[in-house]
Amino acid sequence: MSFASKLRTYSRLGPSNVARVAIYRLGLRLRLHPVQYLAANVPQGPFFRLSERSNPAPIPNKRWDSDLWWFGKHHQPRPDDPPDWFDNPFSDRCITGTDADWWQIPDFSAGDIKGVWELSRFDWVVAWATCAANGDVAALTRLNSWIEDWVRKNPPYKGPNWKCGQETSIRVIHSCIAAKILGQDHKPEPGLIEMVRGHLQRIAPTMSYAIGQQNNHGTSEAAALFIGGSLLKSYDHRSSGWISKGRHWLENRAANLIASDGSFSQHSITYHRMMIDSYSLAEVWRRATNQPPFSSALQDKLAVATLWLESMTIPETGDAPNLGANDGVRLIPLTESDYRDFRPSVQLAAALFDDRDAFGFGPWNSLLDWLEVPLGQKCTPPTSETFDAGGYHLMHAGRAFAMIRYPRYRFRPGQADALHLDLWLDGENLLRDAGSYSYNAEGSSWFRSTAAHNTVQFDNRDQMPRLSRFLFGEWLKAEDVAPVKTIGRSVLAGAAYTDYKGARHHRETELTADYLRCVDTLSGEFQSACLRWRLMPGNWMLNGNELRREGVVITIEGDVEPSALLLTHAPESRYYQHQEEIPVLEIRLDRPGRIETKVTF
Repeated sequence: MSFASKLRTYSRLGPSNVARVAIYRLGLRLRLHPVQYLAANVPQGPFFRLSERSNPAPIPNKRWDSDLWWFGKHHQPRPDDPPDWFDNPFSDRCITGTDADWWQIPDFSAGDIKGVWELSRFDWVVAWATCAANGDVAALTRLNSWIEDWVRKNPPYKGPNWKCGQETSIRVIHSCIAAKILGQDHKPEPGLIEMVRGHLQRIAPTMSYAIGQQNNHGTSEAAALFIGGSLLKSYDHRSSGWISKGRHWLENRAANLIASDGSFSQHSITYHRMMIDSYSLAEVWRRATNQPPFSSALQDKLAVATLWLESMTIPETGDAPNLGANDGVRLIPLTESDYRDFRPSVQLAAALFDDRDAFGFGPWNSLLDWLEVPLGQKCTPPTSETFDAGGYHLMHAGRAFAMIRYPRYRFRPGQADALHLDLWLDGENLLRDAGSYSYNAEGSSWFRSTAAHNTVQFDNRDQMPRLSRFLFGEWLKAEDVAPVKTIGRSVLAGAAYTDYKGARHHRETELTADYLRCVDTLSGEFQSACLRWRLMPGNWMLNGNELRREGVVITIEGDVEPSALLLTHAPESRYYQHQEEIPVLEIRLDRPGRIETKVTF
């Protein structure tokens, strides 16, 4: 890639954001950053006492009673004693420097470091607190014992579990949730005060770096400062500064990272949830501590951001399109529902920011019960709509739902997924995205590629060239966007782009209660093209230009003869660090033309 192209990409990241990141990294390298000179005591337990809730406790989350969990999918039997906080079950390499200053430890010395971080996110703290709130004394004893072991093995600012401000923030948030559900958020134990204080000291000095990321690092770390500062309001003179700083950046991030239609800076379902959850918990704490309301502008942004996530969520299962990056985070683990069930988060946010009841009666209301948030008013389900600021067409017709992703890149794209199409039928994901799998495992970069999506790949390359592990250059621009419209029984939408080498893809889609019709027109400069349809697992049978499975027929037609039409297999990842093989239909062309795919159901 040319120097001019790289310069254009970095300029689109924003000079101030690039400067924030560069200054942070240079400061660490020269040992001039104030975060390198922090000191804090190792907290002493206990951290929680017997429950003091004023209201009866809702149903506990017993998922961690017998197993340890990683990323909502992988699990192994829970040991009686605390685990090894530095073990990475997804790597055969041991992480080094566990007693070193955190900034001296490389990110990938033991494979994907997120495998090390996962247990130190303290999901188990929240789960066992729900059990203790229901009178389980053994869970309370185990909870205190494991935290005592963690703080001894992870003294302040030493080892890999202090490397990331966001990971530190998640621990703060989960510890504060536990205090609230045990009725101890107004009078926490001295050990918890000391632990949260040490964590906030770590988060505050690196907020500039978090802001420079232009993603959920800023929202989650701001929420941790606001929530943790609120917990310490009567116990540390610095708490008002932490609260003020958290409030400022919560307001700022909502204004800058959430578009007018609710789309978030990260084109990701799970990261959108994390952002929403951060704000929901901040609002819960604001109400519980009688602090001044957030601005009406923030409330408005959160209302439309909630509607965005609700519009993506499949009511029957709570699942959603496997869109964008996913590191396994779930910020409010108060229920035993599956990691991919987005209904609890949507229901909580809808009640908090728009006084709405998104899904009616169901287990997703448990978050509201635990956090003492009244249920919102009933509302109508989302309809077909274009979220143009973010680049999404959402189409509903009878029992079918389709989503088209088109390139509106105000912020850096995480995947080369322009014009990807997702199709859901009766709550099942018929045409699907590959997900992201891992940030560092072998083969993980493929999941961000064009080949991992239901779109066209030209000349066996990505739609945008890669500058680094997480950065694409030559960002695409949407063309010929046809917003969602309904004509009779049909819902229609479309969009196009021309890539940096002159290849053009235009996609028109029609959805009815009986079929999906997708017309892809390929033109411009290219030697070969491959249209992929990634399919739900099943017994698919290909016969000529027709692909069948029970209840579904896919036919391929066009004005040019495909050079090949194949049923192959490729990986997908619906949970972090987990992948499975699924069938993929590939239609290959060696010249410009028009392909019509019709899915009849």
